[in-house]
Amino acid sequence: MERYILAHDLGTSGNKATLFSEGGRLIRSEVFAYDTHYFNDTWVEQNADDWWKAVCETSRSLMHKTGVSPSDIAAISFSGQMMGCLCVDRAGNPLRPSIIWADQRAQRQVAQLEEHISQQDFYHIVGHRNTASYGIQKLMWIRDNEPEIYEKTYKTLNAKDYIVFRLTGQFYTEPSDANSMACFDLSTFQWSERILEYADINPDKLPEIKPSTYVAGGVTKEAAKLTGLAEGTPVVMGGGDGVVANIGCGSIAPGKTYCCMGTSAWITTTAEKPIYDEQMRTVTWAHVIPGMYAPNGTMQYAGGAYNWLKNTICRMETHEAAQSSSSPYEAMNRLIEESPAGSNGLIFLPYLLGERAPRWNPDAKGAWIGIKPETSRGDILRSVLEGVTMNLSICLDILRTQIKIDEITVVGGGAKGAVWRKIMADVYNARIQVPSLLEEGSSMGAAVIAGVGAGIFKDFTAIDRFIEITDIKNPDPEAVRAYEPVKAAFNDCYFALEDTFHKLARHI
Repeated sequence: MERYILAHDLGTSGNKATLFSEGGRLIRSEVFAYDTHYFNDTWVEQNADDWWKAVCETSRSLMHKTGVSPSDIAAISFSGQMMGCLCVDRAGNPLRPSIIWADQRAQRQVAQLEEHISQQDFYHIVGHRNTASYGIQKLMWIRDNEPEIYEKTYKTLNAKDYIVFRLTGQFYTEPSDANSMACFDLSTFQWSERILEYADINPDKLPEIKPSTYVAGGVTKEAAKLTGLAEGTPVVMGGGDGVVANIGCGSIAPGKTYCCMGTSAWITTTAEKPIYDEQMRTVTWAHVIPGMYAPNGTMQYAGGAYNWLKNTICRMETHEAAQSSSSPYEAMNRLIEESPAGSNGLIFLPYLLGERAPRWNPDAKGAWIGIKPETSRGDILRSVLEGVTMNLSICLDILRTQIKIDEITVVGGGAKGAVWRKIMADVYNARIQVPSLLEEGSSMGAAVIAGVGAGIFKDFTAIDRFIEITDIKNPDPEAVRAYEPVKAAFNDCYFALEDTFHKLARHI
């Protein structure tokens, strides 16, 4: 009898439940959307009960539509949105909506921490800068602004930790999500006593840290009734979505690297020790593989910039594609192929939403530099793909100072276009490989974590059962050489405009 693994990917827009066979075959996915509440300019919250409803609905729907018996599901695990703050009481009841990763309200709490610890020291403890994006700063905000909630808080959880509690009754987290709280010591894999002291947060309000492969418990009788799962089914902790995707993309050994090219984008590798950058341009996550690390550089707007290009500059292509039932990107890519490497001297800075890595500048703006009378439409389009790729290549080069990277698996919507894959191969000077499933990295990673934790798989090399590589692009030495001065000019253009960006943000 074939056994199955259930993976839940608790994202920002909804939960995707995916059923895999233990042989690595994708059986079916179900998506359940939930609301995100934006208000007060920088406040962003979600209701934890919506997460639970999504898990219940998708679990039941998957089994109903596939005919898979609950007793044939061998294990369950998770990939979940990170850097959140959900306060629950001793019974596990949410005391308020979860403050999620996108929320930026805790600026005063960032300043409070800076009074006690420098950015450099903070970065070298947790692998991240002290910013309002992380969980501990959000919990400090609750303490300062909602003291009655803080006093009642028994534990602070991230999304998948809350679902683990609802399924098993146990309060746990694991290293990747603990790291996203920004009070986790990368050297000990435990909560940082130093940062918690500076933050003035009671450590008892944080859950016990278990390995990502830890079986938190079996599905309880009550949870079985609500989800349709079999009572006692092993529930494996899983991890934060960005790190779980390392597993799903095959980044399971030092130097194994992947790039996710979605609306935002990032490059992440696997390493045996943190990669610290003197300028703090990249970050390091705790890996879901015990004792390993996931150094990373994330940019704000990657595929988003290409989509913006389609909706503004390329309205004609969009209109014509609608008439012919084709994709506007096909027409755009044909124009891009007419432009040479370097876009005939046109540089695009892709900072339409400010920038995280490697700039860490919320005031940064998008810009074209080098427009000439002979600049073609293809040059304009190609420069956008090159600008996004060059920004990520800066992060890649930082990682390469401490680890060899010559092959990168690319996933996400940006991996669909052959022309962009070719640009990536040449700008990164790396072999680019693309799997058949471009949107399933987190789900496959969660499935493998479940299999390892439940004893179905011996180790993480089981991901080889799930990944099928369908395309490979090797770098062209001539194009690699052509891009070297362009990459230098790209960097120069940013720094030449850095002061101007700050002035624009403050005066216009």
